[in-house]
Amino acid sequence: MRAYRIAYDGQPHHGFQRQPDVETVEGELLAALDRLGVTDGSAPAGYAAAGRTDAGVSALAQTVAFEAPEWLSPAAFNSELPASVRVWASADVPDDFHATHDAQEREYVYYLYAPESHDDRARRAADALSGEHDFHNLTPDERGTVRDLSIDLTREGEFLVCRLRAGGFCRQLVRRVVGLVDEIRRGDAPLSKVDRVLGSEQIDGAAGVGPAPPTPLVLAAVDYGVEFSVDADARESARSVFTDRLVERLAGARVVGAIRDGI
Repeated sequence: MRAYRIAYDGQPHHGFQRQPDVETVEGELLAALDRLGVTDGSAPAGYAAAGRTDAGVSALAQTVAFEAPEWLSPAAFNSELPASVRVWASADVPDDFHATHDAQEREYVYYLYAPESHDDRARRAADALSGEHDFHNLTPDERGTVRDLSIDLTREGEFLVCRLRAGGFCRQLVRRVVGLVDEIRRGDAPLSKVDRVLGSEQIDGAAGVGPAPPTPLVLAAVDYGVEFSVDADARESARSVFTDRLVERLAGARVVGAIRDGI
């Protein structure tokens, strides 16, 4: 059994989980394995992934594991993958390893554009949301909503970087937590809204909390207590690909800024 670390740009994909008729990251991974002759159209034996990111969400450390042939290095895997999906490290793991269930902790990072600051309000909200709570009002899930959450906020220029860590996350939990922190930061909601959201009463509609946009969110780390070996060639390929994408996005932002400034 081997585990692979995967980085991807979430914007071109309709999420991680394979779906019919739309492009997803998992769909690309399984199609690549099929083209490489590792599988015959089905998922390989023992296959599992660390998590299912939403459409638009990116990853640095998504992890999949399965029974892989010895020759399937990250670089070999990349030979049949689109540029937006790059495998960059791997590790041999026990035969009973499960990429979903064996994760000890996951970390998501959200890059919240917040040039107007008010970081003190954001930190008070983050502190109130940290710890073990029932987050049933911050996810569409009906079960498994109690989580022990750690939130760390740091200022990087015009961005408030929100790092959220937990053993596992309910659907949309990260984006809704960030959405609530941002509401309170901007003064659109009082700090007391945290207590109402974490209370037992169901909150729906306008009184609830919608998810923040997906594109500033990255699955940054998944901890297993396993040491991954970085494939130098695959790493260099990934850095080159994401450098090109960075330049493209910066140029696009410059064009949009020029249009705005000219109106």
